[in-house]
Amino acid sequence: MNRRTTVLITGASAGLGAAFARGFAAKGCDLVLVARDKDRLGALAQELHREFGAEVEVLPADLLDPARCAAVEERLADAGRPVDVLVNNAGFGLPAPFPYSPVEDEERMLDLLVKVPMRLTHAVLPGLRERRRGAVLNVSSVAGLLPTGTYGAAKAWVTAFSESLRVDMAPYGVRVLAVVPGFTRTEFQERAGMDVSKLSDAVWLEPEAVVAQALRDLARGRPLSVTGRRYQAYAMAVRHLPRGLVAQRMARKRLPPPNQA
Repeated sequence: MNRRTTVLITGASAGLGAAFARGFAAKGCDLVLVARDKDRLGALAQELHREFGAEVEVLPADLLDPARCAAVEERLADAGRPVDVLVNNAGFGLPAPFPYSPVEDEERMLDLLVKVPMRLTHAVLPGLRERRRGAVLNVSSVAGLLPTGTYGAAKAWVTAFSESLRVDMAPYGVRVLAVVPGFTRTEFQERAGMDVSKLSDAVWLEPEAVVAQALRDLARGRPLSVTGRRYQAYAMAVRHLPRGLVAQRMARKRLPPPNQA
């Protein structure tokens, strides 16, 4: 009897993480859900088991706590309970540009967006290589295609890391996908204290659409997953425009926060 695929998802209690959990559960996968909020994870686990029959393990963890991050790494490396797919989704943003943010907040954000997925990916890879199957999905952002502060710089790292890792893992049959969404209707903006009231409805994506596109692109073996024609055209354009021109246009859109002018 074939073992069911097990997927570990970080930042799984809401937003894209919860949407990935539902998407993989609908495909018959079992899940390991990682986030800080134990109660929300438990409620989601019950929902997914009830609706899809998935076996769901809840692993509460603040990934910025080295001990809790190490516990997740140990779970990923557990050969007795193999994880077949890792979804690095946990993250947060900051409301102000780099010059106006406390450096401690900037450091925490970079740790969660760069150091944590690097460590978790490193933990899961030996098992994937040995079994010669599996996948790593890293949630990046279209912000990584533009000069958009340290958040964009971190997401650019995620995309480049994914593209490089994809080449390294191809001989072992392990797939790697960078998921590159645009503005998505989640709790991300509210938690970051971002004012997005002036954005038109046309720019927003639903998390379920991002996940559905990502799962299609994963099955097709593509390196990047960008949802929607608007963002696909946008990604194509910014990758070919002169970097100096893009930087000038982005600079005109960024203003210092109140009382920081």
